[in-house]
Amino acid sequence: MKYILTIFSILTLALSAGAQNFQGPPPTGGASGITGHISGTVIDSITKKPIDYATVALFATDGASPINGVVTDEKGNFKLNNISSGSYKVTVSFLGYPAKTITPVITSPSKPDKNLGVISLAPSQRTLKEVSVVGQAALIENKIDKIVYNVEKDITASGGTATDVLGKVPMVSVDMNGNVSVRGDQNVRILINGKSTGASAANISDVLRSIPADQIKNIEVITSPSAKYDAEGSAGIINIITKQKNVSGFSGSINGGVGTRQNNGNMNLNYNEGRFHASANLGGFLSWPQTSISDFEQHIQNDSINTTTSTKGTSRVSRHAIFSSISAGYDFNAYNSINTTFRLMHFQFTTDGSSNTVSTLPYSYTSNGKNAFSNFDWNMDYTHKFDENGHELDFSTQWSRGSGVNNYTNMYTGVFSDLQNDINSTNNEYTFQLDYTLPVSKVFKIEAGAKSIIRRINSVSDYYDFDQNSNPIFNGTLSNIYKYNQDVYAGYTVLTFTLPQKWSILAGLRDENTNIHGDPVNESQALQPFSQSYNTFIPSLTLQKGLGGNNTLKLVYSKRISRPSLQFLNPFTNSSAPQSQTVGNPTLNAETTDTYELDYNAFFGSSSLTIGAYYKHTHNLIEGIAAPISVVVNGTEEGGTLTRYQNIGDNNSIGGTFFGSVTPFKIFTITGNVNLYTYKPDPSGTYITDNTQNSTYLMYNGFLRGSLTLPSNFLAEAFGFGGSSRRTIQGTNPAFAMYGIGVRKQLMQKKMSVGLNVVQPFANYKHFNSSISSPGLTQTSTNAIPFRSFGITFSYSFGKMSFSQPKNKGINNDDLKQGDQNQQQQGVGSR
Repeated sequence: MKYILTIFSILTLALSAGAQNFQGPPPTGGASGITGHISGTVIDSITKKPIDYATVALFATDGASPINGVVTDEKGNFKLNNISSGSYKVTVSFLGYPAKTITPVITSPSKPDKNLGVISLAPSQRTLKEVSVVGQAALIENKIDKIVYNVEKDITASGGTATDVLGKVPMVSVDMNGNVSVRGDQNVRILINGKSTGASAANISDVLRSIPADQIKNIEVITSPSAKYDAEGSAGIINIITKQKNVSGFSGSINGGVGTRQNNGNMNLNYNEGRFHASANLGGFLSWPQTSISDFEQHIQNDSINTTTSTKGTSRVSRHAIFSSISAGYDFNAYNSINTTFRLMHFQFTTDGSSNTVSTLPYSYTSNGKNAFSNFDWNMDYTHKFDENGHELDFSTQWSRGSGVNNYTNMYTGVFSDLQNDINSTNNEYTFQLDYTLPVSKVFKIEAGAKSIIRRINSVSDYYDFDQNSNPIFNGTLSNIYKYNQDVYAGYTVLTFTLPQKWSILAGLRDENTNIHGDPVNESQALQPFSQSYNTFIPSLTLQKGLGGNNTLKLVYSKRISRPSLQFLNPFTNSSAPQSQTVGNPTLNAETTDTYELDYNAFFGSSSLTIGAYYKHTHNLIEGIAAPISVVVNGTEEGGTLTRYQNIGDNNSIGGTFFGSVTPFKIFTITGNVNLYTYKPDPSGTYITDNTQNSTYLMYNGFLRGSLTLPSNFLAEAFGFGGSSRRTIQGTNPAFAMYGIGVRKQLMQKKMSVGLNVVQPFANYKHFNSSISSPGLTQTSTNAIPFRSFGITFSYSFGKMSFSQPKNKGINNDDLKQGDQNQQQQGVGSR
């Protein structure tokens, strides 16, 4: 009931204010550019309890239509922001209470802020004896341009990471390495609070593992971005919104969890007074060491080699991370504001492993490695608003700097020489962005902008051999330096038309120019510097028709590109696993994808349904192709593979999505999503012989969730999600699935809660299988990873809050192909 009242109140205010098209100047005394606020607290005159979700409307003294409005929070507090100096009247109303008007309410340039104090509403004599008002945002919201997953409403999210949560988001799947895909496509852009992070270009899977789920407010999925967004990411954009709030007064929260897999902690502090607001966050996690089991089989047969290799091993991994941020902003007046945010992250994991290999020359080895990266993002945003509502100019800048270390040491018994590799990399990224929005009329809006992204990446890989006393000796033959520069310049225009008969059109065009330069340096290889430059036009078109009720039909066309990032272009061979080597390809072209999509959205009372169908054509598809190689050891040839990234041809995919949410009875809600799509590659040239998977394959992913509201403030939930194996032209990557249950008890008027989460309770390990097959090569691998988890979670909120809307747009760096995200720079160390 409370949720319905809230929507009704907001819509009433929006429609009334919207009829005026723009707020305009105040009725009197509007010469000053300084703006202030009008605040107060609404209570019941008899019980003295606060009234939440009461409607507060601001009128000109003699006006009939509101020029501003809000609803009260759970403490009965309200604040009307950006109020110019003048004389007003304020009305307060709520169901079951006669409306109350306060007049005159006067603000001036010298005293722009007005506190009305406590406002008492007297219940109507015809009020019901007891009214129970319960409001709760939906777990999943299906909006016009995106799907929003409200993580705060997911009680099993506590104690996990962003990786755990993403698997439950509609159309999103996560594999065993933390690689994220939307509708089966890994070319996804990951944003945090609408901004890219420099670390994400290096290893987005580790970035996601470093963000505690307790810190996430919601996750947005945009499958068909308009020309306003960067063109990178053929599958779309995922935007992770953290719990940084613009609030009145001082408030905060503490969240955490202790479990058998990992331990989490997170703290938020928020302050907002007058025209100044600030927030700070500190979070992190520490996982218990986990031991995984691997089983690898490889058979190589060609004119000179006929070998079979079998490797069995274990690997023990420990992880920890710290994620922090601080932001501040100031509104100079109703027209100008400035905001800045500094975000710092550090992630590290260590690995100790051992294995035994049976081959032509049997051997065993032990390995240890350390992977760590630190990253900071500093952005500054300036917004200028004009008199007309929605007319504004935004200028944003951002500096991201990331530094990474990937060190490993392999100690062999038998055939291979001991080896140490230390990789140090830095990534500096500078972004400048200008956006302009002009509502020409009620039915026509223009958006235009420009953006530049300048990247400077440097990777130093030092190799060491060992002498008879186990002292490391620098190996200049293998060591290398790789410098990589990328500059992207873009401009866009988007036109929005609101037409009769509930038709609307969103049409846009974006032009992006890309310049790349790579400079590899190695004393034993004559590798030449390389450069690439190309221009890409990206059109977008959305047609939407409103049907009966709140149902809509939408037709979308979009074009996306996926530029190969450093890991795909680096020409130096990663030989940390001598019989499974990898190498980049500096001649790669960018992928381009054209997508056509038809969606139908329907709402039936408390239930919702979305059905969609789409067709995607990808040109210059990038995949890693494994080819047999000969590894000579002590004069004996061993078989192995070298995987090189290639543009293998085209891919045509047809897919369909189904999402539904139903509440069969008041306290129980079921939500589910299924995404089906095909993989039908059309390889060209020499890669036709690698196409052992030459049929049309159907793949899928999905989730199912049930939530139950119990008496005495108990909440319960069960969930499950998973997906099929992902196909390549040579084989399959592992399938992934997970399930769990959770119970939470709310205390202290819902300010505090404690809970219990269980994941995979009936099996300690999950097994992940993959395979490769091509002429002269067959390969299979199985990895068993511990997943069973039991955990206790808690949360506590404190302070006094009154919410307001964020004022800055910020930067979205939606670029760089993100497939095979578990690899960092040259590689991930020993296998």
